[in-house]
Amino acid sequence: MSAALEFANNLAAAGDSAKTTLVGNVASVGYGLAAIGPGVGVGIIFGNGTQALARQPEAAGLIRTNQIMGFAFCEALALIGIVMGFVYQ
Repeated sequence: MSAALEFANNLAAAGDSAKTTLVGNVASVGYGLAAIGPGVGVGIIFGNGTQALARQPEAAGLIRTNQIMGFAFCEALALIGIVMGFVYQ
């Protein structure tokens, strides 16, 4: 616990540039973790869509539409993750 307190005191004494660097590094790590969710989501969407197309080829139009909508929502989450790193800086 004392190491964390010492680190915080050193950071406070270093000035604004060190704080900005630390916040930027934490934001990068946060976005890296936030990108895992949409990546997994896109994989699930297209994996299950492929299985659905193999089982019911006559419903290809509806399945593809749902795949594209799901992909767009997952990617929107990833873009929100990028923006939040800049907003909370």
